[in-house]
Amino acid sequence: MSGQGAPDLRVDATGMRVAIVAGSWHQEVTEAMIADALATVESAGASADVYRVAGSFELPLGAQAAATAAVGYDAVVCLGVIIRGGTPHFDYVCNAVTDGLTRVQLDTGKPIGFGVLTTDNEEQAFERSGLPGAAEAKGREAAEAALHLAVTQRQIAAAG
Repeated sequence: MSGQGAPDLRVDATGMRVAIVAGSWHQEVTEAMIADALATVESAGASADVYRVAGSFELPLGAQAAATAAVGYDAVVCLGVIIRGGTPHFDYVCNAVTDGLTRVQLDTGKPIGFGVLTTDNEEQAFERSGLPGAAEAKGREAAEAALHLAVTQRQIAAAG
């Protein structure tokens, strides 16, 4: 499993605000990832708002809207599930979402937690979902990564 050797990214993010933007496909897995991301944000002392978009393809624009919103989110956590089918659609969507979220992060300067599962089948998605019996919790990991980068950004800004 890819989670082996994962770092401990828990931080004190007291007072930070996080937007969680999640797709609507594969609801059981997505809901578990949202729950894990929310719990992670709250345990770090931050607050979160959850926004739903239709699917993973819509995540980059949802992330951009959150990252540039007047409310001043410190980070955005994006969650989605893309499961391979019988057509090249999977590859196009995976590439577009990854490239789009990377662009949003670089263009806005806001940390974007990447919690988009790109799996070959539903079993692999379950194994990364954070549901009871799953080997990994990608919602938690995406939230930890976004918060860690937001805290690191503040440290760098304070040093400069």
